[in-house]
Amino acid sequence: MNEDELFAICPLDGRYKSRSRSLEGTFSEAALITYRMKVEILWFKKLCLESVGDLVPLSPETERQLDSWIREFSVEDIREIKSIEKEINHDVKAVEYFLKRKAEASDDILLKNHIEMFHFGCTSEDINNLAYAGMMRDARENILIPKIDLLNDLLRELIIGTASISMVSRTHGQPASPTTVGKELANYRMRLRISKEHFKAVKIFGKLNGAVGNFNAHVIADPKINWPEVSRSFIEEDLGFIMNELTTQIEPHDWVARYSNELIVMNSILIDLCRDLWAYISLGYFKQTKEKNEVGSSTMPHKVNPIDFENAEGNLGLSSSLLQHFSTKLPVSRYQRDLSDSTVMRNIGVAIGYTFLSLDSTVRGLKKIEPNKSRVYQDIENTWEVLAEPIQMVMRKNGISNAYEKLKAISRGEHLDRKQISAFIESLDLPEKDKNTLLALLPSDYIGLAEELAKKEVEKD
Repeated sequence: MNEDELFAICPLDGRYKSRSRSLEGTFSEAALITYRMKVEILWFKKLCLESVGDLVPLSPETERQLDSWIREFSVEDIREIKSIEKEINHDVKAVEYFLKRKAEASDDILLKNHIEMFHFGCTSEDINNLAYAGMMRDARENILIPKIDLLNDLLRELIIGTASISMVSRTHGQPASPTTVGKELANYRMRLRISKEHFKAVKIFGKLNGAVGNFNAHVIADPKINWPEVSRSFIEEDLGFIMNELTTQIEPHDWVARYSNELIVMNSILIDLCRDLWAYISLGYFKQTKEKNEVGSSTMPHKVNPIDFENAEGNLGLSSSLLQHFSTKLPVSRYQRDLSDSTVMRNIGVAIGYTFLSLDSTVRGLKKIEPNKSRVYQDIENTWEVLAEPIQMVMRKNGISNAYEKLKAISRGEHLDRKQISAFIESLDLPEKDKNTLLALLPSDYIGLAEELAKKEVEKD
């Protein structure tokens, strides 16, 4: 850990820096400047293509030069932009000035003669909303979805290996009808798989329509251009977003709220998974890998704590708290614009970063556990009272009155053994076939279609 990390305020940039480093290219200040710069250059190229003012379509040489500005954009360039920002106290305008300086220093005549066409017709939010749209799209496609897929792949492996392991289920924390370990894991895999598809389906919108969304300056400067169509083409065809046709100065961030809400749902599912895995480890149903040099407790040498699932649970809560604020705050803005969204949007990477860190912790935790079959079987084979349900159903099928009440009388809140269950079955006036079926039934056999349901889930994707 270097000195910068030691003195970082946010753990993502400090304690967890080595694990969150992949986020730097998407959510850092340098990344935001890079995304802005790319939007500015692509917009200039669009203006040239549309022959706005006295611009003309770019020559191959000029196009290659502009592309190189994007491709070769460096840390030194970012530092220069930050230096400009310090002078003028405006972050987006600093990018514009930087590009004008590059154009002025260029040997390209078109660039030299048209430096004022950089940032043409744009308010800062035209650039910012498209930059953030790019950041959040790339985070979804290149960072979050791959991590979710890895987690689901690990769950798939666990499900395959545990689909037939009978387990006492617990409703209200009490022993209930048996299931299998794999089927309970399959529940979470299905939920995460569906949540991922909802998250992927959130449409990303953008705007580039001037100071209050009416193309005011555009129309005055060059009335021959169909500005809404140029804007639509740029946003949808060049950048790959959806044009928001009606806005104020800002894109209203409704899609950011939807994006945040879908992540909140996914975070909630992950919290549920982590808490249950924590509980199953506590019951001894899963064993954890022991790292030779790792310490579980500062005073109790025997401890192997489920720290990955605990870490994930805590960070998922942090992420959802921020995302909830984004969802309710960002779509609200006074009149045509206030600046309160700006500082909030700068924290998008923090919220997504904590979800990413939690996914990573959950993956780490899953890699460290394996089913403790003997403990699981020991538990289920000592819980004969769960057979009260199938016994009363067979009684009902055969017309025996008060079946539920008779089982309730001997089983509610009681721990029964095989001898007691068998004696009760023998006392019933049942057809021989049904009686023999019940007498042969073990708690571990009473799993319904759990194994088949688990295997069906792992066939998906």
